[in-house]
Amino acid sequence: MSLHLGDKAPNFRAQTTEGEIDFYEFLGDSWGILFSHPADYTPVCTTELGRTALLKEEFAKRNVKVLAVSVDPLDKHFGWRNDINETQNCQVDFPIIADEDRQVATLYDMIHPNASATATVRSLFVIGPDKTIKLMITYPASTGRNFHEVLRVVDSLQLTSKHSLATPADWKPGEDAIVVPSVSTEDAMKKFPKGVKVVKPYLRYTPVPDEEQK
Repeated sequence: MSLHLGDKAPNFRAQTTEGEIDFYEFLGDSWGILFSHPADYTPVCTTELGRTALLKEEFAKRNVKVLAVSVDPLDKHFGWRNDINETQNCQVDFPIIADEDRQVATLYDMIHPNASATATVRSLFVIGPDKTIKLMITYPASTGRNFHEVLRVVDSLQLTSKHSLATPADWKPGEDAIVVPSVSTEDAMKKFPKGVKVVKPYLRYTPVPDEEQK
């Protein structure tokens, strides 16, 4: 199954380290991040799950719930979680999905046969409160994800969702954003009281609203 941006994220039920979950019920009205790992007890994955746990407050500020998925069984997940907590000085308390039958991996096209016939690549999906896919990033198994970039993208997506703003190249939270083309300059002047800088009729900058300062 091939997924695209804007598609409805497939729902599923699964056993996890936090009990059985229904994906949609787990997310509720929150944003979600679902990210896959090639296997338990692997070094890069260990650092990634540790990093995610250490960023718990950052995800919470953005109303984001995270779930990891690995094709290994639940008992291995519990042992691996202990190792993650020990080596990364963290407390992993988000669900790690046991996907032995590869249900989730198949639904989200996480296995790329030319990379590995059995293990998932490093797929990451950002899912909006409307349960549609807002972002997909795929890394090879050997490359750990940049979670500062994941948070940056969530910030950008939320600006677009709430304020009709886009973000320029290399944008970081706190920097000016771009008014989306569907908003006229006249309407933008009313909508953004901090002012609109018109560089070209299609290129207009404005400071982000105060409540979005991270």
